[in-house]
Amino acid sequence: MARLREEYNKKIRKELTKELEHSNLMESPTLSKIVINVGAGAALKEAEALEDIVDIVTKISGQKPIINKARKAVSSFKVREGMEIGVSVTLRGNRMWEFFDKLVNIVLPRTKDFRGLDVLAFDGAGNYSIGIEDHTVFPEIDANNIRRVRSLQVTIVTTAKDDKSGKAFLDKFGFPFKKDVNRG
Repeated sequence: MARLREEYNKKIRKELTKELEHSNLMESPTLSKIVINVGAGAALKEAEALEDIVDIVTKISGQKPIINKARKAVSSFKVREGMEIGVSVTLRGNRMWEFFDKLVNIVLPRTKDFRGLDVLAFDGAGNYSIGIEDHTVFPEIDANNIRRVRSLQVTIVTTAKDDKSGKAFLDKFGFPFKKDVNRG
């Protein structure tokens, strides 16, 4: 079993139930899935770009991603319907918890000029999205063997009903949110 999943089941779930004033342990938020998404706009010009992105996402997630195709044509972006324009993977179960552990404890601390994550990146339903500009912060990627630095989006989907309980859930794992939030 993944380390953070075990910690959640033994300790954090009970703390969240008390903190959020739920009457039942099953009401406390947990991870539902993690989605990793990479846009492949470079694949329109470079033939090997899509293969490179698939390889990167496979190494990072430990799971083979799917290739997303354009649903409709957009002439200003030179995209036709059916063109391969992105790569995504959905993690669940132990792989999800292991990726979450790696994200919180290894990847985010290794990010250059990191000053914390924005609290306003919640979607209103307790889910959180992170944009990572440099994929080389992942330990599986050898920075000496890359053709181009790629950015990716990680969406953490929780069972939380609102942003407050989603943030409380992520805070319990030491999620590095910015401390000075003086927005009006």
